[in-house]
Amino acid sequence: MSEIDVPTAENPSSHFPVIRRIEIGAIPDWLRAGWRDVCRGGPASLFYGVCFAAAGWLMQAVFAKAYALFAGLTTGFLLLGPFLAMGLYDLSRRIELGLPFKLAPSLASWRSNLANVGLFAALLAVVLLVWARASIVIFALFFNGGLPTFADVVRTVLTFEQPVFAFVYFAVGGFFAAFVFAISVIAVPLMLDRKTDAVTAAIASLIACGRNLGPMLLWAVCIVLLVSIGFATFFVGLIVTMPVIGHATWHAYREVVAPEDQQTKVAAR
Repeated sequence: MSEIDVPTAENPSSHFPVIRRIEIGAIPDWLRAGWRDVCRGGPASLFYGVCFAAAGWLMQAVFAKAYALFAGLTTGFLLLGPFLAMGLYDLSRRIELGLPFKLAPSLASWRSNLANVGLFAALLAVVLLVWARASIVIFALFFNGGLPTFADVVRTVLTFEQPVFAFVYFAVGGFFAAFVFAISVIAVPLMLDRKTDAVTAAIASLIACGRNLGPMLLWAVCIVLLVSIGFATFFVGLIVTMPVIGHATWHAYREVVAPEDQQTKVAAR
């Protein structure tokens, strides 16, 4: 086996993944496991965090005078998080398999299921573009007080200084975020691990959210809090928080989706 290749399912479409019920108490375990993976991965894991932070810094520079669009893109690029974190999922999988924990192989992890990963990434990109446009409209209709600075945007959203604007922004942004979370929370790890097609992976993710509504809602809140820490530190915190989220998501997938050798046993319960 080459350093880049890792074992994957030989017949990914043979059966639909079995979704298990989980308890809310599992979430701290995911976060602890994610932190352990970050510590073990070191530079390889933090590289992806730097990429997220660099994306924020770049957008801040490029859209310095277009904060309505920047606000949408800043939050919107997180809609692509499940795809961008694919390398982190691969790093966690390598720990499980006892393979070298190296950055270079994880950068090519998408190759094993290129068509379906590409299709899913295209869907997320479309959602990102729609949300960016919606953000501009929200600013035009509801933001009072001329051209805002970045600090103005952050303060207004977080402190509800303009309650109508904040409510609409959170409501619309929350809709997009909830949609992406529901179809992707386990979809990308599933496509990486078993070469599952994009439609099956998205449906499995929706079922996982429906079957574990409470835990998944709490998991979504945890993600929002960790991302907010990154934003509050002008993206510096994303260097650590995004790798933790990515690795923890892999462990969430492992607990939610029954292993293939246990599918029959779980389905019979």
